[in-house]
Amino acid sequence: MKSGLAFVSLLFALLSAVLSGCDGKNVPAAERGKTIGVFIPGVISGSPVYEMLAVGVQAAAEDRAEVTLIEGGFNQAEWESKVTAMAASASYDLIVSANPSLPNIVSTVSEKFPNQHFLLLDGELDGNPRVYSLRYNQREQSYMAGYLAALVSGTLSPEGGRASKRVGLVAAQEYPVMNNIILPGYLEGARAIDPGCEVDFRIVGNWYDAARAEEIAADMIRGGVKVILTISGGANEGVVQAAHSAGARILWFDNNGYNVRPGTVIGCAVLAQDKAAYNQVRRWLDGELPFGKAETLGVAEDYVDFIQDDPDYILGVPEDIRKKQAAMIERIRSGELVLD
Repeated sequence: MKSGLAFVSLLFALLSAVLSGCDGKNVPAAERGKTIGVFIPGVISGSPVYEMLAVGVQAAAEDRAEVTLIEGGFNQAEWESKVTAMAASASYDLIVSANPSLPNIVSTVSEKFPNQHFLLLDGELDGNPRVYSLRYNQREQSYMAGYLAALVSGTLSPEGGRASKRVGLVAAQEYPVMNNIILPGYLEGARAIDPGCEVDFRIVGNWYDAARAEEIAADMIRGGVKVILTISGGANEGVVQAAHSAGARILWFDNNGYNVRPGTVIGCAVLAQDKAAYNQVRRWLDGELPFGKAETLGVAEDYVDFIQDDPDYILGVPEDIRKKQAAMIERIRSGELVLD
């Protein structure tokens, strides 16, 4: 995978230092004049996307800024008040966060505190002079997952029966990006292989209930679904367990999850959150971050990718399917297949 590889040694060498600041205390970088507050909409531990966010910001700051990490917890209703408190403290030259829910929150907070600057990843807020946002092309990301789901599902037909025309998607919650981009993109990718394919879409209701997620996934599998994309945070564990027990397969989202359950996790459509955090914070430090602008970056820019070189992918997926998947990804990368 191209995206983020140049950053791995640098970023994850800083992981233990970053995590030591999860309680909201300052993570000292050096004596400097700039301050960055990182709002984690959840918790860092067990959340690879937020680990990448924290490590990327810390690596970019180095000796040029002081970084403070604040975890928002799982209660989304409290996030706005916590971001408001950060802005009201006037302690941060820049507040950084990453979640599709943050643009709405920051739009409100920025009206109350017009001198506060924000950097938002994984979301879009255009035209606000105090906010720069970068969202990933998750249509591309989910399309790649759906394409592989249908390819693999076609090889896992029940004994003596026909291959299922249904693939699964288990999500923690419904939100605009899930409903309007990820779910349609996943279905679009699957239908590129089988026009009659449908998606069995289920909601856990939160980001941590693994037992509930296992029940949902098991019910899906009993209904004939053999490949499931799981986007459920800590609840992913339950989906993986259900699939492993029943011989189904899992697709992972946002980071490399092949080692979660080799042979069961057979595909990973990922985001380079660490790279995005690093690059955009460096742009801010250099005075080059274009506030007021919203950008969307994807496969062509190496911010969205599908991990093809992991040994567990090579062992777990037949070569002919891997070749088809690789050809599709190259079509996106080259611009032959455009998924805006």
